[in-house]
Amino acid sequence: MEKFRSFDEIKKSLENKETNCKAIVNHYLKNIETKAHLNAFVEVYGPSALKQAEAIDTKIDNGKAGKLAGMVIGIKDVLCYQGNIANASSKILEGFESQFTATAIQRLIDEDAIIIGRLNCDEFGMGSSNENSVHGKVLNPVDESRVPGGSSGGSAVAVKANLCTVSLGTDTGGSVRQPAAFTGVIGIKPTYSRVSRFGLIAYASSFDTIGVFSNNVKDNALVLETMAGPDDFDSTSSRKPVPAYSGLLHFDKPAKIAYLKETVHSEAVQPEIKQHTLNVLEKLKNEGHEVEEVNFPLLDYVLPTYYILTTAEASSNLSRFDGVKYGYRSPNAHNLESMYKLSRSEGFGEEVKRRIMLGTFVLSASYYDAYFTKAQKVRRLIKGFTEDLLTKFDYIVLPTTPSTAFKFGEHSNDPVAMYLEDLFTVQASVSGVPSISIPNGKDKEGLPIGLQIMANSFKEAELYAFANYLTRSGINE
Repeated sequence: MEKFRSFDEIKKSLENKETNCKAIVNHYLKNIETKAHLNAFVEVYGPSALKQAEAIDTKIDNGKAGKLAGMVIGIKDVLCYQGNIANASSKILEGFESQFTATAIQRLIDEDAIIIGRLNCDEFGMGSSNENSVHGKVLNPVDESRVPGGSSGGSAVAVKANLCTVSLGTDTGGSVRQPAAFTGVIGIKPTYSRVSRFGLIAYASSFDTIGVFSNNVKDNALVLETMAGPDDFDSTSSRKPVPAYSGLLHFDKPAKIAYLKETVHSEAVQPEIKQHTLNVLEKLKNEGHEVEEVNFPLLDYVLPTYYILTTAEASSNLSRFDGVKYGYRSPNAHNLESMYKLSRSEGFGEEVKRRIMLGTFVLSASYYDAYFTKAQKVRRLIKGFTEDLLTKFDYIVLPTTPSTAFKFGEHSNDPVAMYLEDLFTVQASVSGVPSISIPNGKDKEGLPIGLQIMANSFKEAELYAFANYLTRSGINE
């Protein structure tokens, strides 16, 4: 059953009665057990997943199964699933049990997807290496001495190591695309508001987006089309109709493609990543596509803008975790004030505390206009520049990350170096446009390289079609 690297293969095997959902779940459970040292899963829903599988097998026999019957999904530990623990890989939410299911997950379950467990991540989605988790670090199966990327490192590893068919992550500034690049899988950040955030434990509400990891474009598209759409529980979700992305993957027209000079020719970019990106662009030219170099003069401002705004939102969002209503409460407290202080200082990890402090600073009365207000204005400039570029071109192509997966501990004592890992992914997040990372060969050490493609807002269908064209034609290799 190791051959199942796509949902199409699973469906074909189910149709031919060569297997059933229960056997598929048992296959993944065995893989999870065998590769437990990777630390991708923090909790496996073995009994409930098998129970789901048995019910879906009955539906299949009766011809009443949903379109995702046989698909096994892992969910990042920031997504609520009723009756199960969700602690955002943080001590502060120790023992917290979800009272409801996130809309995105419920829509997958309604189509008979099977939820197999929750996946390790950086605490509250804050990190680029999956080293900031109360559950410990996640190992990259390509090279276990290196990070899998973050914050959705567990989700990327689960797909790469064949522990589930697809997985869900969340992307605030690159937390799906960067780990996808580091592990050699496909990861998408949809348009902001395309997928409901109801049931997602918030980091930065105007950036957070639920994304998908997969081994191929079609599986990714199928999951997104199932999750996406308006939701009465989330007033920020878009009411635009959702195309059937998985049926719109054919691509047969010349495209206008821009690449950003500041990303491809930056000294911060690993030479092999630069070369692989240029190779793809050259192949696209040879295929008859229009490829043009453009300047992105705002690149130096994207990362500071992102971190000012997201830390400000995190400071506000995380104020609700205070030891009063749920989660961790310090046993050392002796009065109300010490309960607040000790519960938060003992419950939050170092990176989360760092970002709360940064956010509190930029929101303070003395610095609000100097930092937060100015960053909002710069965000508008970046968004306008990006959208203007995407009205002139169909796609923007750039490296997903400036380097391949780095070793554990390499950036642990240098937060700025760690933040620079998001250098090329934050543009799409600040602008709210969709972006996908696909594999783009390997470096001399055999580490995966990612190629990132951006399209204009709500152009996921076109983004998937182009990504599918690149992966099926081998242009990305």
